[in-house]
Amino acid sequence: MWSVVGTISGTSADGIDLAEILTDGISVERFGPGTTAPYRAETRKAVLSAIAKGPKDRSAWPALARAVTDDHAAALEAYLAEHGLLPDAVVFHGQTVWHDPSVGETVQLGEPQALADRLGLPVIGDVRLADMAEGGQGAPLVPVYHQALARELDQPLCFLNIGGVSNLTYLNGDDILAFDIGPGNALLDDWIRKHGAGEFDENGAVSAKGTVHQDRIATALEHPFFTAPGPKSLDRNAFSMTVAEGLSLQDGAATMVALTAGTIGLSEKLLPKVPALWIVCGGGRLNPTLMAALRSVLQGDVRSSEEFGIDGNALEAQAMAFLGARFQAGLPTSFPSTTGASRPVCGGKLYLPQAQRRIA
Repeated sequence: MWSVVGTISGTSADGIDLAEILTDGISVERFGPGTTAPYRAETRKAVLSAIAKGPKDRSAWPALARAVTDDHAAALEAYLAEHGLLPDAVVFHGQTVWHDPSVGETVQLGEPQALADRLGLPVIGDVRLADMAEGGQGAPLVPVYHQALARELDQPLCFLNIGGVSNLTYLNGDDILAFDIGPGNALLDDWIRKHGAGEFDENGAVSAKGTVHQDRIATALEHPFFTAPGPKSLDRNAFSMTVAEGLSLQDGAATMVALTAGTIGLSEKLLPKVPALWIVCGGGRLNPTLMAALRSVLQGDVRSSEEFGIDGNALEAQAMAFLGARFQAGLPTSFPSTTGASRPVCGGKLYLPQAQRRIA
């Protein structure tokens, strides 16, 4: 068993998730503490700017990689000290600013070697690159962790993660299927920020007051991505806010929520069997308006991860830690049925701190 700390920051850049687990990469013996540390305001602003600009302007990426690394290092130092942890390894996912599997490129900014040297601990980074090199989408990578969590649950079931992009993991015995679905919280978050109404639709309060423009939803759902079979993945900016253009704040938010729910409803038709249960993870589970919309479009029971003792805030950081343990054990972290890779792939790269490199 290894003690591994996982870290990840999503494309909303709302903070750095950290979590420790004790695992052999097959099962989890202990769930350690989980927390979220904020980026510095200037780092978050730069991350969101880089995501918005995309790959055409990469000039700010080197400085941003250093800032992302510094913020992760500070967060990890505080976290390890607070909880008295000395892990065997840290998994550093880095900050995604661009993802386009059609051209074989995914960009997670950060400097794993610099982080290893500062912490004095082994760091596992570059977790998506090996999958991309084998023709995979590089995402989603969490399904193998979902599989470990679901071993004692009745199946078929789906884990539904609603972050910036929504994605699912379908599980039925040894069968595992995963793919990105469509817009998650990203468009709604952008809409709320655009109108100066906060950073996100807290408690679904804004969208709950709006009226859904069903004609716009019907048109948006005609996009071929939503009915294409998996594996498939998306960049955060693959879709725009045009579905809500010209609407009021509340109506636009309600229409965005309906779009997210509608795409998830379509995804159910792409699965081998109708899941009896949907376990919802990610920030979307905290939006009651979205959860109600999901219950209206999905045939199975829709429940939040916490109802199964799964910390929805820590899950993705835990998953990164789990992937790190699988890398250490030489086990696959992604599969043809989850990312479209040509074969099962063990992803990651080990970065030893300077002292250990000298000994090696």
